[in-house]
Parts: sequence; structure tokens; C-alpha cells
Amino acid sequence: MRATATGACLVLGASGQIGRYLVPRLLHDGQVVHAPSRSARSSAHPRLHWFEADLFAGLPALPAFDAIFSLGPLDGFAHWLEHAVIDGTPQLIAFGSMSAVSKRDSIDEAERALAARLLDSERRVIEAAGARGLPWTLFRPTMIYGAGIDRSLSMLARRGCALRVFPRLRGALGLRQPVHAEDLADACMLAVNNARAYDMTFELGGGERLTVATMLERVREAMPLRALALPIPMAAIDALSRLCARVPSLRALGPAIARRLREDLVADITIAGEQLDWHPRAFLPNAATWVPPPVP
Repeated sequence: MRATATGACLVLGASGQIGRYLVPRLLHDGQVVHAPSRSARSSAHPRLHWFEADLFAGLPALPAFDAIFSLGPLDGFAHWLEHAVIDGTPQLIAFGSMSAVSKRDSIDEAERALAARLLDSERRVIEAAGARGLPWTLFRPTMIYGAGIDRSLSMLARRGCALRVFPRLRGALGLRQPVHAEDLADACMLAVNNARAYDMTFELGGGERLTVATMLERVREAMPLRALALPIPMAAIDALSRLCARVPSLRALGPAIARRLREDLVADITIAGEQLDWHPRAFLPNAATWVPPPVP
């Protein structure tokens, strides 16, 4: 059982997918939350303090924290951590991505570069934490959904509602493990002040593995407006990807996309279950899934 969080914390990315669920939990748990934002924000909650700042440009002088949560780009957090003056010994809880592992051997150069950048950012965070004697916890989530602002499933749902058609890819048999942003916020709460999470990297995926085809069909069924299921053979996807590979501006839609639809992109959540007692939900979206919760 984790210890109750008390004191103050810094949340980087508080207005993002995970932050919209994490900040209310921290406030309910008694934390004073400090959250930088590139634009001016305010809150009626007496223990939530927004301040205008850009992580990549550096943050102003800050008070001592019990925990620092990085919910945004890991490379930006690594750069800040390497140069920041930090009082005390806060626990660092940071999110990377399963792409660090799943895209290392991609046939697409840009995807390999992304994996290398994520792995390098993880290394930099670990080294900077070690140099300061700070406990750290790294999370590698799979595809995130549930806050209505992701650029994958929520974007597909919105486009499906607008066009009133939605792709049906029966041959897309690669496994996926989408994870709800609220479950990731729960993982943060289970990790904070928990020695079993110190100096550990956890893979975080949803509670269910399902094919791309099944995942997309559940998205279509959960849309607030009916959309016609448009069957698209995998042979057509393959042909289109080969065509895109010949056009420099469309190479990102080349063979790597078609190949990925057949590959398994999943996480081993066993360690998170054993160490943190974390048990994420199955992928059962509904119309409310695509509606963003308010920024705290």
C-alpha cells in the first residue's frame, strides 16, 4: 500500500490527457499542485497554482516538491532536469512511450529515430536523477485514449462523425492494447511515495489486447453519430502504401503503416500489476469517451 501523498508537487503537462485526470486526484489527496502552462490559466481551487512558463525555455525558481510528474514530451523534461536547480529529493515520475521499444526496428527511418530519441531521453532522465540522488519512475504507455484530445482514436471518431463513414479493416490483425488516460493517472498515484516504484521502468497498456480491426469497430460503435462501415481490403492498403513511398511528401504513409497494421504493439503489464497493484480497464469505449474532461 502506498503512503498518502502530502505536501506539494509539480505537474508538467497538467492540461494534457493524463493531467486532466491526475491533477484532481492529487488535489483530493491533499497535495498542493503547481502547474506551468504556456498560456495564462487560473483555478478556483486554493491548492492548484497555475503559472505561465515554457518547459523548453526553462522554469522560474520553484519551491521544494515531494514529487515531480512529467506527463509531456520526455526529451523536454530530460533537458530541463539536466539544468534545473531542484530543492530536496522529490520523486520523479515521467512518461515516455512504448514506441521506444516497438519502433526500434521499424522499416521507417523516422520511426527508428523516434525510438532512439525516446530511449536517449530515458537515459538522460535516469542519469540526471542519479546525479542528484532522486528516486525515479518511468512509464512506457501504449496508445492513450479516454481524454478526447488524442490524435489517434479520438481523432478517428471525430472524422467518422463528420464524414458519417468509418473504415473497416478486417485484415488488420496486429494486436493493440489501448490504455485509458485515467488508468495512467491511477498508476501515478500508486507509484508516488511507493518504494516499490523507485528506480523502475514500467510498461503500461490497457487491460485487453485486441486486433486493430476489432479496436476500430468498437470505436465506430461508440461514436455518438452513426457511421457507415466502409470495408477496405488490406490489399488496397498495401497498394496505397507502395504508392505513397514514391512521393517524398507522403513517405510517412508508406510501407511501415501497412506493416504495422499486421504487427503486435502491446505491453507487458505484469510487473506494474505485481509492483503497483495496477489493473487497467478493458477497451470498452462509449460516446462519452470522446468528450474531453475539463482542464483542472
